[in-house]
Amino acid sequence: MNYTLNQLRIFLKVVELKSITRAAEELHLTQPAVSIQLKNFQQQFDIPLIEIINKQAFITDFGNVIADSARRILLEVDNIDNHTHAYKGQLTGKLKISVVSTGKYVAPYFISGFMKMHTGVELMLDVTNKEKVIQTLKDNDVDFSMVSVLPPNMMLEKIELMQNKLFLVGNGEQKFAAKVHDKSIFKTLQLIYREEGSGTRHVMERFIKKNRLPVQKKMELTSNEAVKQAVIAGLGYSIMPLIGIKNELLNGDLQIISVKGFPIKSTWYLIWQRNKKHTAVSTAFLNYVKEEKQQIIKSRFHWFENFKK
Repeated sequence: MNYTLNQLRIFLKVVELKSITRAAEELHLTQPAVSIQLKNFQQQFDIPLIEIINKQAFITDFGNVIADSARRILLEVDNIDNHTHAYKGQLTGKLKISVVSTGKYVAPYFISGFMKMHTGVELMLDVTNKEKVIQTLKDNDVDFSMVSVLPPNMMLEKIELMQNKLFLVGNGEQKFAAKVHDKSIFKTLQLIYREEGSGTRHVMERFIKKNRLPVQKKMELTSNEAVKQAVIAGLGYSIMPLIGIKNELLNGDLQIISVKGFPIKSTWYLIWQRNKKHTAVSTAFLNYVKEEKQQIIKSRFHWFENFKK
């Protein structure tokens, strides 16, 4: 065997994207260059790693086994580099975090101070839905994930970050009596849902089922921003996290409709796999969050913690 670290990285990127063309784009290489390196890598194995069918790359079972080993090898190489810089008094390396889509309103504030302290650290922040976030954690593609719903049947460690509150919201033009409404109000409202796999939808549906709310589903959209704009446009109502609608509440585009039993409360967590082998960077970030969490909440989210409706 005489493969190079560069070949391992190229092979892993093709496995991740299941496309030579897209891998070449992300690696800033030409497609022929990626194909040549992939061919040279394959020649060192008697068993196919990737099959190309109708110009689409399919990873074989053996290819997935080699990909797992390649990840571990490259992780150890990164650790060697990080330890070298740490010995010189510099913290360098990658911090990889996946965040559920509404977490984009929270995560940057828990990360920015750390990144300013350690300019040699590169941040890889993936914002997506809950199912994909959990998959990145299972695949050990990230150091941490940020979620508001803990995944079942996983051996995890966690830090509670802050509270999450969800309210019933409508656009600012509709008139509602200034009172706390009974849950029967849902008979008159058409609700806009997030897509399957969303943490917000999970919390929303769990609450609806538990309280036997008489809801009417109007439509389903694939992002918090899309739901927000649909509600502002008057297409329906939704149950949304307070953290993502501050500006719209202040300028009157949205209003919170007071209903008994609201807000729905959950918790934002930073989670990672139990027994995970932390890098110097991820260890430093974990310590930073533990030490600075309360100060971050106090300085950045005082409006949120004190909000009552």
